[in-house]
Amino acid sequence: MANEVDEISRHKAKMANRKAIQDAEVAGKTLEKGLLIVHTGKGKGKSTAAFGLLLRALGRGFRCGVVQFGKGAWQSGERSAVERFGDQVEWHTLGEGFTWETQDRARDVAAAEKAWAATERLMADTAIRMIVLDELNIALRYDHLDKSKVVAALRARRPDQHIVVTGRNAPAELIEAADLVTEMTLVKHHFSAGVKAQEGIEF
Repeated sequence: MANEVDEISRHKAKMANRKAIQDAEVAGKTLEKGLLIVHTGKGKGKSTAAFGLLLRALGRGFRCGVVQFGKGAWQSGERSAVERFGDQVEWHTLGEGFTWETQDRARDVAAAEKAWAATERLMADTAIRMIVLDELNIALRYDHLDKSKVVAALRARRPDQHIVVTGRNAPAELIEAADLVTEMTLVKHHFSAGVKAQEGIEF
C-alpha cells in the first residue's frame, strides 16, 4: 500500500513539473501570423492533412479557398463535404489530370497558369483566411510555373492568411520559405498489395 501511495505521489509530482515546463513554453509563444505550411514526401496523406486543416478553419468560421493543380475535375469526397459550407469556401479544380495522363506539356502549363491565376485572386481577397494549394509542388517540379515567382508571392501573402501547399518533391526554395514543413514517409501502402484506389479513402 505504501509503495502504491509513493508511486501516486511521484507521478503527481512528475506531472506537475511537466505542466509547469509546458505552461512556461506556451506562455513564451506570443506571435500570431499567417503560416505557409508545406505537406510533402512520398507517403500518403498530404492532401488529406491539408483538408483536415481546411475543415478546422471552416469550423472556426474562416472563409477559405482551394485550388487543385494537376488533378482532374472529378468530384472527390472532400469536395462534396466542403461544398456543404456554401459560399464559406471557394473551390477551383483546374487541372486536366496528372501530367502522365495528358502527355501534353503545353496543356499542363496552361492549366497550371490558370490555377495560379485563381490562386492570386484568392490571395488578394481580404476575406479569405486560408487557402489550400493542392499538388502545387507537382506543377513546380515539372516547371509548369515560374518557381521563383510563386515562392515570392507566397512569401508576400497577407500577414493573416494561411496557405497550405501539398505534393511530392517540394522545392528547396519553398521549404526554406515555409513556416511548417511535414514530410510524409511511406512505410507501407495497400496499393503495393494490389488494392485499388477506393471511394472514401483515396477520393
